[in-house]
Amino acid sequence: MIEIERVQTGVRIEKHLLKALKGLAELKDLSLGDLLEGIVLHAFEGKTPFSKETLAQISELKKLYGVTLSASDSHKLREKQK
Repeated sequence: MIEIERVQTGVRIEKHLLKALKGLAELKDLSLGDLLEGIVLHAFEGKTPFSKETLAQISELKKLYGVTLSASDSHKLREKQK
C-alpha cells in the first residue's frame, strides 16, 4: 500500500452527474473520493478507467439519475443564474 495525504476540497459538480458517481461508488464499494482518484489517475495515463461491465452499469445509472451531458459538453457548461 502507498501512503498518501488527502485534503478536503469543495468541488462543485453538476447534480445529476454527482448522483450517478455516488451510485457507481456504492456499486463498487468505494468512497466517492477513491472512485474519483481512480478515474483521474487512469485519465492522466490515457487509459480507460472502466471495464465493459462497468460502462454498462454507468449507462444504467445515467438513465436512472437523468444524466444527459456527454464529453462533448464539457467545455460548454455554465452555471444557471439564480
